Amino acid sequence: MRIDRERLEQSIEELGRIGETPRGGLTRLALTDEDKRARDRMIAWMREAGLRVTVDRMGNIFGERPGGEPLPPVMMGSHVDSVPTGGKYDGQLGVLCGLEVIRAMNDHGVRTRHPVTLVIFTNEEGARVQPAMIASGV
Repeated sequence: MRIDRERLEQSIEELGRIGETPRGGLTRLALTDEDKRARDRMIAWMREAGLRVTVDRMGNIFGERPGGEPLPPVMMGSHVDSVPTGGKYDGQLGVLCGLEVIRAMNDHGVRTRHPVTLVIFTNEEGARVQPAMIASGV
């Protein structure tokens, strides 16, 4: 099974334009308009991939692809917030690679025993709200 490299690159470029800085990085601080736009874009892509999307009280986003059995989920993901003038690949690459794995499984008709869950943690960087990673620790 192979991922769709072109689709992944397009997703990276599209998400990377949200909060883009003139030098190619991005500023997408947690809980700002830019962060919300990125999170909304991710939710739309997750739903397009057939995931059941939920958001917990800390704002963490979970997209679940059902498994064939009632087993604990296999989870993957990261964050989409950044530090000021952060790197375009930090955080969002983990989220987008996880999404692409799920898309590829869908494309190839892969069934899993365990549910597969993609998670996007809120405020991982802690650049705007302290402490960092508070939402992933709850």
